[in-house]
Amino acid sequence: MPAKSRKAVIFDRDGVLNVDHGYVYEVEKLEWIAGAKRAVRRCNDAGVLAIVATNQSGIGRGYYDEASMHALHEQMQADLAAEGARLDAIYYCPYHPDAEDKALRHPDHPHRKPNPGMILQALEEWALDPADVILIGDKETDMEAAGRAGVRGYLFTGGDLDAFIAEKLATLSA
Repeated sequence: MPAKSRKAVIFDRDGVLNVDHGYVYEVEKLEWIAGAKRAVRRCNDAGVLAIVATNQSGIGRGYYDEASMHALHEQMQADLAAEGARLDAIYYCPYHPDAEDKALRHPDHPHRKPNPGMILQALEEWALDPADVILIGDKETDMEAAGRAGVRGYLFTGGDLDAFIAEKLATLSA
């Protein structure tokens, strides 16, 4: 009998887990979406990987540096740990066609959503079957990236993320 496949929820970050104030990188400005920490814990408790895939063009544009983004992610992990939750992986893409930093300037980087690179990397690194993965995003570019990676995408338009996730987790194959 084949081993049971791992399941995963891939979350966009800004607008899904945290309020999108535009280029969120300052720890003191981190504001969680209602129910977001409970949603991540719900995934953890169900044995479902909780992964983030986030465009971070503000790095390439020179608005903030990678260290600031990592500090924000560390704060997110600390806030989640206080709730008995965790993110299993965070993938980010600092590339942008108009990046100030030439090393991060790319006309159409394969990891920048709507391209599926970050999702495909997660599928490979975690040995995931696309049928066992859903992506939760707040933009059509997230939905396009999900489709191009062969995973189901669900558009989160606001409200309580935990209630949204409770419904969507049921769509993962048993």
